[in-house]
Amino acid sequence: MAERPKPVDLSQIKTYSVRQRPTKVDFSLLAKVPNVHQPLSEFFEALPAVLKARDLLVACQRIAEARVKEKGIIFMMGAHVVKCGLSPIIVRMMEEGLITCVGMNGAGSIHDFELATFGHTSEDVERGLEDGSFGMVKETAEMMNTIVNSGVKVGCGLGESLGRGLRHNLPRYERVSILANAHRLGVPLTVHVALGTDTIHQHPSCDGEAYGKGTMRDFRLMAGMIPTLDEGGVVINCGSAVIMPEVFLKTLTVARNLGHRVRNFTAINMDMIQHYRPNANVVSRPTRSGGTAVSLTGHHEIMLPLLYAGVKSFLREYR
Repeated sequence: MAERPKPVDLSQIKTYSVRQRPTKVDFSLLAKVPNVHQPLSEFFEALPAVLKARDLLVACQRIAEARVKEKGIIFMMGAHVVKCGLSPIIVRMMEEGLITCVGMNGAGSIHDFELATFGHTSEDVERGLEDGSFGMVKETAEMMNTIVNSGVKVGCGLGESLGRGLRHNLPRYERVSILANAHRLGVPLTVHVALGTDTIHQHPSCDGEAYGKGTMRDFRLMAGMIPTLDEGGVVINCGSAVIMPEVFLKTLTVARNLGHRVRNFTAINMDMIQHYRPNANVVSRPTRSGGTAVSLTGHHEIMLPLLYAGVKSFLREYR
């Protein structure tokens, strides 16, 4: 019969002094209790410099530094960011030079256009799908498709076409339009469309050739903005799970293929769930040869205002 295993004798283990042990957390990193009656900057100063609080602080600091050094700050976004009511913050960030280029998917442009024009957006998909009315509103498709068709004919991309068209129409809620204000401020804005994925593609006014030409022009424009990230720039992917991460990967390789270094920038992914493509194509792969990777998990309607406030807090230190 095999000998029964014996419990180890713990008296024989080798110990060493706590003073010799490398540690991850020390007293200097602990949270401070913020004074709720003081400016928000004290809140950020009070955050513990560990884990995701540290990542948030790093993200805020890098954006502030990029602004001071006049480096590129590219903000890529999904449509849900608009639906979460964050357009005014994005517009303000463009006005303050905290965003130097915007890239969005087709759905983002639709929600922005509807908010600017009608003051409301986002329909009940389940209800509309039952009777075939989903995406079938007349005005949005006719207006957007007409603007795109005419804009592309004169050499504009989708972003420029829609921004220019909105400003020409003088919509009531133009002040919260990312498209219109990017055009007003001269901030490059690109719209990246996958044909057949947006509601306005369901209508006879949609010209696939025009959208193809327009979105290709915007792809090339985004590729032209990528070199501004080199040595201190920041790219932020906020809520786009597929389209913008794929566009970023391709525009980055185009820029590097054309001889631009594009190294040592900060890549930030923000979403309520961390998906594969954003973390692989925006955060991990592009910074492997140099740079900083940050992933922040949380709801957009909380995280983006928090990020903006943190950036402003750091900018006060640079004055």
